Amino acid sequence: MLKTLPRITDPRVLVSTEDDAGVYKITDDVAIVQTVDFFTPIVDDPYDFGAIAAANALSDVYAMGATPITALNLAAFPKDGPMDVLAEILRGGADKAVEAGVSIIGGHSIDDREPKYGMAVTGIVHPGKLALKGGAKAGDRLVLTKPLGIGIITTAIKAGRASEEMIAIATANMKTLNKKAAEAMVETGATGATDITGFGLLGHLHEMLHRSCVSGRIRFSDVPFIQGVGELVKFSVPGGTRANLRYVGDKVAWAAGITEDEKLMLADAQTSGGLLIAVSPDKLDGLLKGLVARGVETRAVIGEIIDGEAGKIVVER
Repeated sequence: MLKTLPRITDPRVLVSTEDDAGVYKITDDVAIVQTVDFFTPIVDDPYDFGAIAAANALSDVYAMGATPITALNLAAFPKDGPMDVLAEILRGGADKAVEAGVSIIGGHSIDDREPKYGMAVTGIVHPGKLALKGGAKAGDRLVLTKPLGIGIITTAIKAGRASEEMIAIATANMKTLNKKAAEAMVETGATGATDITGFGLLGHLHEMLHRSCVSGRIRFSDVPFIQGVGELVKFSVPGGTRANLRYVGDKVAWAAGITEDEKLMLADAQTSGGLLIAVSPDKLDGLLKGLVARGVETRAVIGEIIDGEAGKIVVER
């Protein structure tokens, strides 16, 4: 569909639709990074929903190695709906923006029977220090900074199958900014990065590998999951997760013994997921130490970049 749009000819556009956010060069030392994201409620609490939506919108800027500075609210809400609920959504987003050091300088709202909320975010970065999907190189290690399982858990929440403890853990993960992980990534000088959201780990890893013209290998046993997801996947799988697995079907070489449930767990659609960072072996220890120093709880080395067919993923036990 995007191929039908006019081709961008402005040389100051450094990155367009091929990455997590657009990048526009202002000077030799400064480029702006822009992204937008919004969605329908994923949890029942309006404040938490607002905070999650804000963290999710900010994530693409962090994934580019940039610093978010301003945001615009995007809200859809019924005009005759409970305004106290909308106020709580906006408060959740505002508090998360304050935590990120971001100023909300405006926004737009529309009348809609189904509530939606998110942000358009602008960040800044040095043009030479971008973290791009297409930067991964053979030999790089792959580091994941949040556990997987959000899509499976939120589906279980809707069905009344998720425990209060699991709901709290999932909500806390989604509300967690990727700010600290991004700081460690930038400080280390990672080769490339992306954030794990709707296409799941496999989908976003495939994008990174395809754009970098390399293959990748991950180990299921090293991939972190929120506790209990292995049980929930037996009866609470969102449609998006199944679609993700179908999409990567011919792009993944599965080791013998990987079950269908385990495949779905790797393909699970995430909301406000962690960063997937490609880092050279000599910088891996520095990255892990940087994540520890900043209190990033999940810092899993899940695999490595290898030579091979562009976009191909090998999944080992």
